[in-house]
Amino acid sequence: MSFVTLVGNPREGSRTRTVAEHAAELVAGRLGYVGERDVIDLAGLAPRLLDPQPPAEVREALERVVAAKVLLVASPTYKATYTGLLKVFLDRLKPEALAGVTALPILVMGDPKHSLAVETHLRPLLVELGAAVPTPGLALLESDIAAPEEVLGRWADRVAPQIALTEGVTV
Repeated sequence: MSFVTLVGNPREGSRTRTVAEHAAELVAGRLGYVGERDVIDLAGLAPRLLDPQPPAEVREALERVVAAKVLLVASPTYKATYTGLLKVFLDRLKPEALAGVTALPILVMGDPKHSLAVETHLRPLLVELGAAVPTPGLALLESDIAAPEEVLGRWADRVAPQIALTEGVTV
């Protein structure tokens, strides 16, 4: 199984990336997955994402996403949804490109009134691309970032068994 984390924050070294890597670590641990985990931070690819012909680094990132068995997709919440950067990247994928991929959506947000965005915006995008999204997405408040263990731990406890069922893994 390959485990890829895709970060849609336009800032390198973002809190979103920190949260995403921590969430991936917890989920992988609960699955007993000890393989390498790949992180694709779109901040570094941003200047080239709109090139008419995607450069090699963009093509390689797209290939790694499509090849994932588990894809954790994290974005900050901008204007009550995921970032345009994430959308531009995912728009490069062909229809059904994520068939066979189990996706885990996470949105980091400042206001709890945006908590449904992960289910009403990010989940449908991943499903449209063919991904299986068997778990509830995570809406993580910025106020929980300082000590995310409780929120991320509860979420990982909830999603790992569902991923295991989808991927045929024993937890």
